[in-house]
Amino acid sequence: MLRIHMSGVDLSRVRMATRPDAMWETILSFHRLRDRRGSTVFGKWRTESRARLNGEARLLSSVVPPRGYFPDFLTPSREGTEPFGLDAGMEALRDTPEDRFRGELGLLARHAPRQRHPGEARPATALLEALAEGRTEPLGRLIGTLRGYHRAAVEPYWAHIRASVEADRAFRGRALLDGGAEELLATLPSMIRWRPPVLEADYPVDRELRLDGRGLLLQPSFFCRGTPVVYRDPALPPVLVYPVTHPAAPAFAEAGPWLGRLVGHTRSAVLQAVGHGCTTSELALRTGVSLASASQHACVLREAGLVMSLRHGSSVLHTLTPLGASLLRGGAPLALS
Repeated sequence: MLRIHMSGVDLSRVRMATRPDAMWETILSFHRLRDRRGSTVFGKWRTESRARLNGEARLLSSVVPPRGYFPDFLTPSREGTEPFGLDAGMEALRDTPEDRFRGELGLLARHAPRQRHPGEARPATALLEALAEGRTEPLGRLIGTLRGYHRAAVEPYWAHIRASVEADRAFRGRALLDGGAEELLATLPSMIRWRPPVLEADYPVDRELRLDGRGLLLQPSFFCRGTPVVYRDPALPPVLVYPVTHPAAPAFAEAGPWLGRLVGHTRSAVLQAVGHGCTTSELALRTGVSLASASQHACVLREAGLVMSLRHGSSVLHTLTPLGASLLRGGAPLALS
């Protein structure tokens, strides 16, 4: 169980990340690559990503075990709500102080016996020992490997990752506007529970995190699964990385034969009305159609891969997918930053 203790000041400083964090998505995707769960969401991605890898998994396995602790320095932190892009994240990783490398790699080695299973390699390799000594060559090798892995397993899907995170952000943002920070915390995924003044979450170990007026950054993540993630070091800026809600359809499915059904002014108006996100009731109001008709149009757009729908209670929020946004922009692709 994870228990995050929040004061009134902390509650006033709860904030949402503006977009996905490239470093968190890279590291957490490596966890997803090695497990067999979530095949509906991750099955196609696993197959395609493994085919593009060129030995990166072997080195990354030494610093990112299949389960349990991995070093905080792999997912750099900073104040504010703007997550790291890949280049900035790699530079922050390169600037990690030597004593922090030694401390976190030592902690990784101490955790290793409890994490190992038959056939798994010990993380205390020559590479890790060289990193702990502060040598620059192995750090460059680790950064190069992370870049190669990101290019193979994360970058080709970045538009989908960003759309999922933005859909979650739109949903949580509405809760924040309607009921403040407490309402926002109450809408987080079911493994996270707001029981004032403590935010509880399912977690593999017992942890107590006291924010002490620093507030909390909420970072939705496409590749986070099952339980949220926080830094092991309580002195780092508090971040709660939690899983976005995935639709029932495969996450990376391409548009199918439904696209041919997208004909007519009404459906085009519905797609434009979705814009930055709206509920089914708001969609009906914006387009001047009945609630049943708005729901039907949203269903067809969702089946065509143009709209993503997230349900919370009796409300359904619709947002554009990368394909839907591209269609409205006349075919111009979304930026991958």
